[in-house]
Amino acid sequence: MGGSCTQRRPASRRQVLLPFLLPLLYPALCEQIRYSIPEELAKGSVVGTLAKDLGLGVRDVSARKLRVSAEKLLFSVDAESGDLLVKDRIDREQICKERRRCELQLEAVVENPLNIFDIVVVIEDINDHAPQFHKNETHLEFIESVSPGTRTILESAKDPDISLNSLSKYQLSPNEYFSLVVKDDPDGSKYPELVLKTTLDRETQSAHHLVLTAVDGGDPPRSGTTQIRILVVDANDNPPVFTQDVYKVRLPEDVPPGTFVLKVSATDLDEGVNAEITYSFLGVGDTSKYEFSLDSATGNIITHQALDYEDVERYTIDVEAKDRGSLSTQCKVIIEVLDENDNSPEIIITSLSDQILEDSHPGMVVALFKTRDRDSRENGEVTCNLSGDVPFKIHSSSKKYYKLVTDGTLDREQIPEYNVTITATDRGKPPLSSSTTITLHIADVNDNAPVFQQASYEVHVAENNPPGASIAQVSARDPDLGPNGHVSYSIVAGDLEPRALASYVSVSAQSGVVFAQRAFDHEQLRALELTLQARDHGSPALRANVSLRVLVGDRNDNAPRVLYPALGPDGSALFDTVPRAAQPGYLVTKVVAVDADAGHNAWLSYHVLQASEPGLFSLGLRTGEVRTARALGERDAARQRLLVAVRDGGQPPLSATATLLLVFADSLQEALPDLGDAPPPSDPQAELQLYLVVALALISVLFLVAVILAVALRLRRSSSPSAGGCFGSALCCKSGPEIPPIYIEGTLPYAYNLCVPGNQTNPEFNFLTSAEHCPATQDILNKDSSAGLLASILTPSVEADKNIFKQQAPPNTDWRFSQAQRPGTSGSQNGDETGTWPNNQFDTEMLQAMILASASEAADGSSTLGGGAGTMGLSARYGPQFTLQHVPDYRQNVYVPGSNATLTNAAAKRDARAPAGGNGNKKKSGKKEKK
Repeated sequence: MGGSCTQRRPASRRQVLLPFLLPLLYPALCEQIRYSIPEELAKGSVVGTLAKDLGLGVRDVSARKLRVSAEKLLFSVDAESGDLLVKDRIDREQICKERRRCELQLEAVVENPLNIFDIVVVIEDINDHAPQFHKNETHLEFIESVSPGTRTILESAKDPDISLNSLSKYQLSPNEYFSLVVKDDPDGSKYPELVLKTTLDRETQSAHHLVLTAVDGGDPPRSGTTQIRILVVDANDNPPVFTQDVYKVRLPEDVPPGTFVLKVSATDLDEGVNAEITYSFLGVGDTSKYEFSLDSATGNIITHQALDYEDVERYTIDVEAKDRGSLSTQCKVIIEVLDENDNSPEIIITSLSDQILEDSHPGMVVALFKTRDRDSRENGEVTCNLSGDVPFKIHSSSKKYYKLVTDGTLDREQIPEYNVTITATDRGKPPLSSSTTITLHIADVNDNAPVFQQASYEVHVAENNPPGASIAQVSARDPDLGPNGHVSYSIVAGDLEPRALASYVSVSAQSGVVFAQRAFDHEQLRALELTLQARDHGSPALRANVSLRVLVGDRNDNAPRVLYPALGPDGSALFDTVPRAAQPGYLVTKVVAVDADAGHNAWLSYHVLQASEPGLFSLGLRTGEVRTARALGERDAARQRLLVAVRDGGQPPLSATATLLLVFADSLQEALPDLGDAPPPSDPQAELQLYLVVALALISVLFLVAVILAVALRLRRSSSPSAGGCFGSALCCKSGPEIPPIYIEGTLPYAYNLCVPGNQTNPEFNFLTSAEHCPATQDILNKDSSAGLLASILTPSVEADKNIFKQQAPPNTDWRFSQAQRPGTSGSQNGDETGTWPNNQFDTEMLQAMILASASEAADGSSTLGGGAGTMGLSARYGPQFTLQHVPDYRQNVYVPGSNATLTNAAAKRDARAPAGGNGNKKKSGKKEKK
């Protein structure tokens, strides 16, 4: 920072350097700010307006934490006004000792931004010390023969004050023999000499008593006295004389004790005892007295203690030479101490940041320190550097002040703290150095997002799990500290809508454990895709996502469901007709079953539990096809009953049963007498009345519906043909709109659309009779049974002709199957009943094709669907015309062992042999046998 400062001298004798530019705007300091105060100033006295001189406002004093620092803190800063105050007693003589210029070095420290200013406080002397003689009484001897004008140097008084307050003059008490002469020393001090004015006469007066007074120049002046006692003796009229008035010598400070310094020498013109000279220190100060010694006989001066240039730079000693006749003379010995590089530099940390943010930019100040070397010149010039590879550097702020600033990228996660070693080295020969280590702690910032331990998670959960069980755990790591590294988990997305998703799974925000909120059902949900998020608590928060796939495993919790044979609308078992001429291997019917489970749990097998004639029929283990095992004999009953069990491949296996009623007859009319052997009801009259009441109600309702439908049909006859149809004159049906039932239990939804004639004499049988009108809607029986589910696909579509039974024209035979190609939910195959694991899964199109083929056969007058060879036993009076809207997809969970049936456009023919007149129909059993 470049700047200029000017001096001003206020009325209170303070010298202040005011900066024209604020130090906040520059990296370097202004020139020194100087104040001048008298010593012994009272505590709390104002030294100077420091804040004002630094260009700071009153508010900046506390905001920027203005303070001063020094080795010995004698001053403080007023927190309100910013003035520099006296904190402790200031004694110039104690602080600066013998130095004539007394200056105290201070540092003013401000923060935000951090900076330091040099302050010099000049301590001015006050007259607080009186001159003082080393001895209170001095004894002198004068030979009476001494001529007037003889001079004797007296002991000088010492006054620690300087300038005007120092010793100014000497005064001698009035007498007629002696006078006083004051002389100046080369160092500027004064010393007195006693001058003999007249000849002494020992016989007249043998002793003289004088008072020597030393007076300083203070206002008011202060003084000190010493007694001079003069003894008059006989003749020794030649005093000793030194070879030099002033001896000077230079001495290195590192000389050991006992080192020879110099030799003083004096001669005496007298002879004998009066010529014997002794040497002594005269008026030696406290410091010199201990550091040097003088040989009284030889005049050799040697060092008594180690010297220190930093304490005393020069010694001035008075040496007296005195003969045996009490005549003496003095000389000055000046010893200059030469500086040696004997002091290592010192490093003083003045300010240190507690913590450093890891995202700090390069150049941020983290510490302030200064150096000090008590040596002088090159021995006191210091340079600083850092040890090791650290992202910091030293920037010189002023002559002795330095800033430690950042010089690179910091990352707390890699290095949380630095031990920075600062080394200071002087320019002496050899150079001396010292070092100090400071610890810098790196503070954390939220610069790391959570990281999951896996890129994605996949977990397998068996269905029917207990609600609330833990199914998985995700874990993310965040290397930051405190809230920046505290991770919480949540579910942010899934392949279900949020409300439904929350009912399936939840996650613990603290541990990342995923819980199942409900029992899973493989038949409803086979896989669940989740997106989990890990979010830390930093500001701003950082987050990461991971995918979790939950695969629901299947358990054998669904029993097989028999679709065919089904029960009739009234709960009675349906029957199938078999031609009497059926040969061995003739396909009588087929048991159709499905299992909502998957895999091995849906692998179905068929077993005969009971049979009226064992050995007459065979059952395909995997296909469910019922075939004749031999030709019908004379002794075989015309009615046969088979009880079939369907088992899945689960452990333990689940099963269902189906009852097959088979009637050997060549036509429906032939089979009807066989069904009349049932025992009469216990109360036929009551049952007949019930049927009549129901029939009357149905006729009334159907008549009203027929009228409405007739009007509607006449209105639309011009644009579209009649959609109604009658199965001959005996039965007329029309299917109305239905709402598809919801498939939950793993079964196919079916519903019958059945027309029942109203005039029957025998309530046990429904005969085909002619009807005058075809009602728009007759009884629609929707059952939950397998018969009801299958019948919902069979919708009548025949045209009505009054009083005439017309056979419906055969449908397009491109969709018909051969006997070997008949599809089924359990599969159709040629002779494969070994029970091996299937090679291909069940296909929805196969089930649809099977039902469509059966419908085509029912509509064909020569087909076998109505009871002919290879029929499924569906009665033609139900008018089968299939719709596939309610057929569920079992491709995922049903296996068709070895099936090779395909849907083809070729008009294939059935390979089974149909008997003559094979127009058998399915009828309800009069015995109402239940499954």
